Amino acid sequence: MNNNLKYIVRKPLKEVANPPLLILLHGYGSNEKDLFSFAEELPKELLIISLQAPYEMGYGAYAWYAINFDDIQGKFSDLKQAKESVDKIASFIDEIKIKFNTNTSKTFLLGFSQGAILSYSLSFFYPNKVNYVIALSGYINTELLPNEISKNIETAYYCSHGAVDQVLPVDWARKSAPFLNNLGLQNVYSEYPVGHGVAPQNFYSFKSWIEKRL
Repeated sequence: MNNNLKYIVRKPLKEVANPPLLILLHGYGSNEKDLFSFAEELPKELLIISLQAPYEMGYGAYAWYAINFDDIQGKFSDLKQAKESVDKIASFIDEIKIKFNTNTSKTFLLGFSQGAILSYSLSFFYPNKVNYVIALSGYINTELLPNEISKNIETAYYCSHGAVDQVLPVDWARKSAPFLNNLGLQNVYSEYPVGHGVAPQNFYSFKSWIEKRL
């Protein structure tokens, strides 16, 4: 598995000396083109980068870490692979900030599903590397957190979930706001009457959340 993550870029549509950066992390079994369909609708000053996960599943599908199924453990995640992906994304963000001379106080990380789980995780393993996390249809996996959480995190979180999500139960996502509140971290949490996906009103909601922070 190589360390160089593949990605696609939408450069800012208007000239900005130090553009705000938005990184997109797709879900399990998808690829970098998936969330990139949002890009054209998002604010013009953003530099938008959509990453492709490193583990190939075939037929254009990729994963940030394996999800295994067996008779004994049922469904379980490969946490070693997950942490390796978090580390790779973190060093990638550093490289991109330098390469594109971005505004380092306006780094947004948006993840869907498995990408959202890793977005939460990265924000705790690498405090303040990203200023804003948009976690769509994901949850905070407490097995993917550092032993001690920094008291100096200033990241703000936008969390949303489908109320009838059949892939990741909404009950898991509902724990995110109490968890973040307990740490004194700014967050908003909302639910939409959909399954494992992003409703149009959800898109407009997080778009407006991003716009207010630019």
